[in-house]
Amino acid sequence: MAEFIIKMPDVGEGVAEAELVEWHVKIGDIVREDAILAAVMTDKATVEIPSPVEGTISWLGAEIGDTVAVGSPIVKIDVSGEVAVEAGGADTPTPNPSPQGGGELSVGPVAAEAPSAPAPSKAETATAKTESPSPLWGGARGGGNTLSASANASAHRPEGERPLASPAVRLRAKEAGIDLRRVHGSGPAGRITHDDLDQFFARGPQQSAPAGKQPDMSVEEIKVVGLRRKIAEKMARSKQRIPHITYVEEVNVDALEDLRARLNAEKRADRPRLTILPFLMRAMVKTIAEQPQINALYDDDAGIIHRHGGVHIGIAAQTPSGLVVPVVRHAEARDLWDCAVEVNRLADAAKSGTATREELSGSTITITSLGAMGGVATTPVINYPEVAIIGVNKIMVRPVWDGAQFVPAKMMNLSSSFDHRVIDGWDAAVFIQRIKALLETPALIFVE
Repeated sequence: MAEFIIKMPDVGEGVAEAELVEWHVKIGDIVREDAILAAVMTDKATVEIPSPVEGTISWLGAEIGDTVAVGSPIVKIDVSGEVAVEAGGADTPTPNPSPQGGGELSVGPVAAEAPSAPAPSKAETATAKTESPSPLWGGARGGGNTLSASANASAHRPEGERPLASPAVRLRAKEAGIDLRRVHGSGPAGRITHDDLDQFFARGPQQSAPAGKQPDMSVEEIKVVGLRRKIAEKMARSKQRIPHITYVEEVNVDALEDLRARLNAEKRADRPRLTILPFLMRAMVKTIAEQPQINALYDDDAGIIHRHGGVHIGIAAQTPSGLVVPVVRHAEARDLWDCAVEVNRLADAAKSGTATREELSGSTITITSLGAMGGVATTPVINYPEVAIIGVNKIMVRPVWDGAQFVPAKMMNLSSSFDHRVIDGWDAAVFIQRIKALLETPALIFVE
């Protein structure tokens, strides 16, 4: 039996390290050649690491969230043979980036050929290396774990000690009303498995939770990794470096909603259904032509404002993995329906995790909208290094004074933030007031 060592591969483009965001294997797993072992994330892409050999996982060299240098050992596999070998590092061919990768905030689900499992803790890894395999270490759920009655009797843990278990096991125990401190763990370092729960249930109702409501003393630790870490870093940088000024104005969208409903009712088969976003995008394009300083990126390190002629509008989109910002490029060259087509295409790509790096970078101004959950007002965070972000709040019917009486009207707030180093409060107000005028008289949007 020989040991095959896999090192962090060189993922290209001058990247010297990568963040481990997902393990697809655990110690003891038998893997086939080309099975996916892990996924790592750089600023540019998410990359899958395959196994070049068939064997048994004997060691994992990092935990999820760790930053690993290129060339560092990350996996050891026991294989048939007599000589230890290595793979990975700078001389190893670069793995193909995941098709879901791309952009500063891009990440998506990655396919796995080996079963997904939580990464073991350092304590578990040490246990697996120093102790011989135990009959209590079960395989797949439903396997032949054997637990002695004495072990079960001593399973109750002291107050404050948190039992080791995966999120799936914790959820199953919570739904069944089981205190995991009463369950013996047969896995590495005492980790509780699904088999342990099955054994606990099989012992009968005498082990059930006490009647009545019980205090929940659990504390779940969630490591910030992958896309969530990228979002956190970018938001922190935006708030730390940009002095925000937020301006909120209400807009009467009665006329706009009437026009939108008419256009949707009469639309051709080759035209998409219109939301409010394409109208807002066209209004922004017209207003930016009058105030080009809004469509800019501020390099505060160099002290240079890059004012762009092309209007590249980022559309903040919530995905299962987190917030990403796909970009509608050259909105100034698109009509209403072309804007709608591109917004729909990019939204689908972002949600499915197939958006490319180019589609997730390069915006010069951003729109953020929570749709029906948009609230009355928000304080959006600028997408660094841009100098403005336009926030759309939900449409609500409110009483509005028309000079003689209160009448019902469809009202929507725009909550927008600006970089006060570059945009004065007066310029921000002029910008939003011009957009308001265009949205309240939508025919002006179509006047060239």
